[in-house]
Parts: sequence; C-alpha cells; structure tokens
Amino acid sequence: MSQPDPQPSAFAPTWESLHHYRVPQWYADAKFGIFIHWGVYAVPAFRSEWYPRNMYQPGTPEFAHHQATYGPQTTFGYKDFIPHLTAARWDPAAWAQLFRAAGARYVVPVAEHHDGFAMSASPHTMWNAARMGPRRDVIGELAAAVRREGLVFGLSYHRAEHWFFFDGGRRFPSDVQDARYGDLYGPAQPAPADFMDRHAPGGPDAVFLAEWLRRARTLVDQYRPQLIYFDWWIRQDAFQSVLPQFAAYYYNQARTWGPDWDRSGAAINYKVEAMPEGTGVLSVERGQLAQIRPLFWQSDTAVAKNSWGYVANQDYKPVDSLIADLVDVVSKNGALLLNIGPRPDGTIPEPEEAILRAMGRWLAVNGAAIYGARPWRAFGEGPTAVAGGGFTDATRPQFTSRDFRFTTRDGVMYAICLGWPEEAWTIRALAGVPVRSVTQLGSGATLDWAQEPAGLTVRPPPDRPCAHAYTLQITMAS
Repeated sequence: MSQPDPQPSAFAPTWESLHHYRVPQWYADAKFGIFIHWGVYAVPAFRSEWYPRNMYQPGTPEFAHHQATYGPQTTFGYKDFIPHLTAARWDPAAWAQLFRAAGARYVVPVAEHHDGFAMSASPHTMWNAARMGPRRDVIGELAAAVRREGLVFGLSYHRAEHWFFFDGGRRFPSDVQDARYGDLYGPAQPAPADFMDRHAPGGPDAVFLAEWLRRARTLVDQYRPQLIYFDWWIRQDAFQSVLPQFAAYYYNQARTWGPDWDRSGAAINYKVEAMPEGTGVLSVERGQLAQIRPLFWQSDTAVAKNSWGYVANQDYKPVDSLIADLVDVVSKNGALLLNIGPRPDGTIPEPEEAILRAMGRWLAVNGAAIYGARPWRAFGEGPTAVAGGGFTDATRPQFTSRDFRFTTRDGVMYAICLGWPEEAWTIRALAGVPVRSVTQLGSGATLDWAQEPAGLTVRPPPDRPCAHAYTLQITMAS
C-alpha cells in the first residue's frame, strides 16, 4: 500500500528539509536496472573508461599505448577520438527492447562522464553528442525509446570529477594546454593524493560548482530522469554547498511530473557518505552489503570485471554469478544496477547481449521472488560469506547448494537456492516454522518436502526449471 507523502510542500535546500524525502515505490519494487557507459572513451577501447585521464599520465600503459598507436598528445589528443564515436549502427529502440527482454525495470545511461563530453544536446557546451561524433541527442533518443517500452529512465552525471581529470596534460606538452579546447578538458587542476579524502585541499572553486549545478539542473529539465546517479567525488567538502540545492530542485521538479510520487517520483544515487542517510539512495560500487539494510539501497556493478566502458579484451563475469548477486542484493533490501559498454558504432557486444538475455530468461521464471519483494526476517543462510563494501564483486566465493537467500511478497516467502543439490535442500531457518505448502517457480512437479528438526527439507524435481538459481515458494501455516 502506498504511504502518504510526508512532504506536501516544497523541499528547501537544506539537509534538514531533505530528510523528509521518501524513496518512490517504483524504485523499491524495480530491483533490476541497466547502467550504460557509452562515450568517446569507447573509441580507443584500451584498458578502461579512464583512458582519457591516463593517456595524459606519463608512466601508465595508456600513455605508452597512445604514443605508440596515435602519436604525441600535441598532435592527437583525446578530442581527436570524437569523430570516431559514430553511432553508425545505433538503434535506441533495439536497445530498449533488449533491456526489457533482460527483465530490467529502469535504465541509466551516462549523460556525461569525467571526460567532459556530454552525450546529451547540452546547451552549455559545444562538446556534445548532438553537435559532434554521433550528431544525435543520445540521451533524448534513448529516454524516448526506454519510456516506450514501459521502463523508467534515469541518467548518470559525473562532471564533479572533471575538475581534475585531465590534470596530467598540464605537466608535459599536450593539447590540454591549448585554450581552444579548454571547455572539453576543463580546469585540469591537480588531483588529490587520496581520491577518497573528502577534506583534501584544492577542491572545486565557486565557478566550477555553479557550472556543475547549472548543467545538472538542465539535465533534469530537458529529460525528466527519475533517477540521477552521481559518482564518488561529490563527497568532497566543496560540493556540500551545492548538493542540497540540487537535491531540493530535483525533487521539487519531480513532484510536478505526475500526481503519484510512488510512480513518478525521483531518486538520487550517492556513494559512501556524500549525502546524509535518508536524503537519497546509497549505491555501493562493485560490491554488496553483508546484512539487510533497513533503508533501501543499490549495488552498481558491470558485466565485466575490468572496465565499465567498451574495451577490446573484456573479462566477463559468468551469468550465474550475476544472478546470484541480484538475488543477494534483493534479499538485503537493495536493487542491482548492471552496466554494459557499447561499441563506438552503437552496437552492444554479443557477449553482453547474451548475458542480458540470460538474465531475462531467469527473471521470467523467478521474477515473483524479485520484483516488488522485500527482505524476510533474515536475508538467508549458508556457508558462503559475502564481504560488505565496494570493489569486492570480483572476489566473492562461488555460492553452493547450501546457500539460500530469502525474500517475501504478498505473505509468501521465497527461498532462492543458489545451487542444485545432489539429493535435497535443507532450509535451517524454517526449523520449527509451520509450513503449509512448498512449490517451485517454473515447475509443475509436485515436490516431496518435510519439516524435520534440522529444518525444512525439500527434494528437487527431476528437471530443473531454469539454468541458474532455483526458487521455492513457501506458504506458512496460519
């Protein structure tokens, strides 16, 4: 049941006022979204989406690769990759159809990454996809296509990191020092020694912060995104002067987009402690949480271990690992935002499309335990421990047939088994809990089950109903 809006009047640009914010129900119910890192950095396709920074950092593999492949940065700089972001085969409708087939409920493309090139029709800079490279309003076209498929549209805005991103180009001869390209390369101020130190000196000045806020507001007004994702650097002290201004503006604008906040309301993703709890939605980069979080949260990760953007040699994660991550996150009151990296021509690499379609096939069978679900009294059980925190996604041990994750919806408990047993599943959390019925999603077979002192024991049917995790639907005796 939808709760009444606790904030009937406008938000003020203070954290005290923003504590009245409430996560819209569409987001808490959606559980699975698609993140898209597509930009000029896909053209060199080398190592990661941080190529534009590292190609100006002597001593890095990107620097050496760039000079060996393209020549010195005075004659071929990052700007010279832009014409090769052609989008010649880009079909936003086909993308949106794929995302729907994947079972996603929301889509979040990067509108501007740290590199300062806007994938929108930005009125604030000539360095945008509508005027250069694709010569199309990528964000606008994708927003329309996504919404036609009935999905929620959001976007990601990483301009905060633009303050320092090209600083290496100041330290040796490069086109970063050419004033003609100043709007693309930005302030290029010295990066802090510790990127995670929010109190590090040399943060953005008032001019940069005002421009950051102006561009962010424009994205809200142009595209009406229902989710805005920020990367980590908004946690830097200087942004505390503009973050509440933006949040209040955004949430107030979103209130005008429809009569029902739970369907048309908006959310901000932040990392670590960039915003006070309850004023937005925490997102954990490439990681999960060890326990249920009372406040709704999100895990953002990629189909590849090594890069968010397109590169030539991706190290892809197996589908069963990604599905297990989704299940684990949902059991702990979260949602999974899964990233892909399209090629410069706008095509999605075949392995990534295959991963998304496999996710969709699994959700078509098991979606009742995911969409709209909430945590049970415990998130799960089993021998495999999940480390809490960011950047742990590539180190998690493989789950076993003794690992379960629990969710609940409409009075039904779902026990999602993360492996297929040789003989039977035993759910220890249900020892002594009266059970009325046990069925398996996707299977018409009658299950042999019994309540024993060790827990609920269930023998699997002869045929597996899907290729990965397996969901038992359990109704408790009244």
